[in-house]
Amino acid sequence: MAKKILFLLHLPPPVHGSSMVGQFIKDSAIINNSFKTNFIDLGTSKTIDEIGKNPLGKILRYLSIVFQTFKQLLVNKPDLIYLAMTAKGFGFYKDAVIVLLVKCFQLPIVLHFHNKGVHTRQEKRFDNFLYQKVFKNTKVILLSKHLYFDIKRYVDEDDVYYCPNGIPPINQDLVTKRLKNETPKLLFLSNLIASKGVIILLKALQILNKKGIDFTCNFVGGEGDVTKEIFAEKLKELQLVNQVFYLGKKYNSDKTVIFNISDIFVLPTFYHNECFPLVLLEASQFGLPMVTTFEGAIPEIVTDGVNGFLVEQQNIVDLANKLEILINDFPLRNRLGIAAKEKYEESYTLKIFEKNMFNILNSI
Repeated sequence: MAKKILFLLHLPPPVHGSSMVGQFIKDSAIINNSFKTNFIDLGTSKTIDEIGKNPLGKILRYLSIVFQTFKQLLVNKPDLIYLAMTAKGFGFYKDAVIVLLVKCFQLPIVLHFHNKGVHTRQEKRFDNFLYQKVFKNTKVILLSKHLYFDIKRYVDEDDVYYCPNGIPPINQDLVTKRLKNETPKLLFLSNLIASKGVIILLKALQILNKKGIDFTCNFVGGEGDVTKEIFAEKLKELQLVNQVFYLGKKYNSDKTVIFNISDIFVLPTFYHNECFPLVLLEASQFGLPMVTTFEGAIPEIVTDGVNGFLVEQQNIVDLANKLEILINDFPLRNRLGIAAKEKYEESYTLKIFEKNMFNILNSI
């Protein structure tokens, strides 16, 4: 008889890494055909703009989530609870209530982390107390061994499973053969947030421009703490108006076009909560060499000198140097891009992710 699993996870909208993975799990044929599944959406904000606003609406949604969970535990009596856990802050407190509710029913629970930050709060007395309660007799899924340090104080590694994210395949007919652009095209695809490396990258591009190196760079994504007005002013200040372009948000076929015309993908992030950027998997899928940083599980995705370069965070000169190498060396770009695509196909397809997740759930 198939085991019953209750999944508490984030589903879009809004669209972000955790909600995309939640949707992949909810739609997974292998998981739904192997277990009796029920799903509860943990999201209390339905749009990006709503985050940090509408507290009454969020409270009501959260109470509904707690009630739905209690009803599932009481009526359906699942064999396992899966919870996409928030590592710190108010989100952690909300999730901790649900974990403690599950523990009252003495049911096995597995916590799946798409973020990090436990180690930054473990010296706080109240947080430390909650972490001890939450992690006691609990299994944990992490995206990479690079992230184990975050929960090391509370969880023995024997109770940890590793499951890298995966993304759906694109129609290979839509992927154009990598051609050598006369002027190499760089691509930054993320929201315009300073900690994602937006300003750092612009300053690195200024260095390249002053050296007379020929390039263009497209920035794709929604506005964040760097608005399009601030971005435009920065381009004037750094004299990059003829080399750098902000294209706004791009989805589906429009995003495919952007990847296809690009030569190098750049994400010089120093975002403290960065764990496993799905956009690096997308870049790999299109065979783009990547220049990014040592943060979270990024060193698992990008091996320095093999499928891209890893640079020190906020090191403008190092970033400029690595970009210059790739801009000037087409055979190297091509070799790293091929390696990036091969690694994606070997490790980061959605099919591999689903198989890994099934094996973990089945094992627990």
